[in-house]
Amino acid sequence: MPITAGIDIGTGAIKVAVFDVEGERETLLAKRVERMRQRDPLALATEIYDATLKGLGMGRGDVVYCATTGEGESVEFHTGHFYSMTTHARGAIYLNPNARAALDAGALHGRAIRIDARGKVLGYKMTSQCASGSGQFLENIARYLGIAQDEVGTLSLQADNPEKVSGICAVLAETDVINMVSRGLTAPNILRGIHESMSDRLAKLVKTIGSIDGPIQMTGGLALDVGLVGAMKSAAAKEKIPHIIDSHTDAIYAGAFGAALWGAFRHQKLTQAEAA
Repeated sequence: MPITAGIDIGTGAIKVAVFDVEGERETLLAKRVERMRQRDPLALATEIYDATLKGLGMGRGDVVYCATTGEGESVEFHTGHFYSMTTHARGAIYLNPNARAALDAGALHGRAIRIDARGKVLGYKMTSQCASGSGQFLENIARYLGIAQDEVGTLSLQADNPEKVSGICAVLAETDVINMVSRGLTAPNILRGIHESMSDRLAKLVKTIGSIDGPIQMTGGLALDVGLVGAMKSAAAKEKIPHIIDSHTDAIYAGAFGAALWGAFRHQKLTQAEAA
C-alpha cells in the first residue's frame, strides 16, 4: 500500500491530500483545506499534514513520497517539489479523466493549461499579476461590501442589472466598485459585474492556448464560486468555445491531488530504477 501525499501552499489557503496509489489504482484517503488567515504558512502546513496523517492512523514514516507544490518548496520534510501548473494539470485529470484543459482560477492569477490524457502540460497562458481577475481582488471587494466570501457566488446569481468593472487594473476596478456603491448599485449586481469581467478575460485566455479536444476543468479556489462558474459558461458560449467548462466540488484540491499523484509516479520510477 504505497502512500503518497501532496501539500499545496497557496496564497490564501493550504491544501493537503493523501493517496494510496497502486499501479493505475488511485485511492484518495484524506483531504483537508485551511485558510491562511495571517498564520505562518509553513507551520500551518506542517500542522495540517500531521493532523491529516494522524486521522488516518499514520505518521510521516508511512508516506513513501511527500510532494509539495505552490509555495511549499521550503517544507523541510518534503520528498520532492512540483511546479503548480504541472500539479493543477494532473489534478484536473483526476477530477475529470476526459478533461483536455485546466482553467486554474486562483488567488493571484488565472491560468489556462492545455493537457493530454496523462495530465502532461502541452501549452499554457497566464493572466497578468496586476489584473483584476483574481481571487485576492474578489476577496478584497467582498470585504469592502461587508460580504462573507462563501456568499459571493450565490449573491452574484441574484443580480438583475450587472455592471462590468474595468478589465485590466485592479486599482481601477476597485475604484469602479467604490463608484458603483456610491451610485446605489446592489451587491449582487456589483458581484455579477465582476464575475462577468473576470470570466470574459478567462474565456479569452482559454482561446489562446490552441486547439482543445475535450472538456475544460476549472481548478483552484474560485472554481467553487458558483457565480463565476455560471459567468464562465456564458463567456465560453460568447467566445464560441466548443467544449464544456465545468467545476468540481474538490476543485480547490487540484494542486494537492496532482502533487500526490505525480509524487506516486516519481516514486514508482525511482523504485524501478533502483531495482534494475
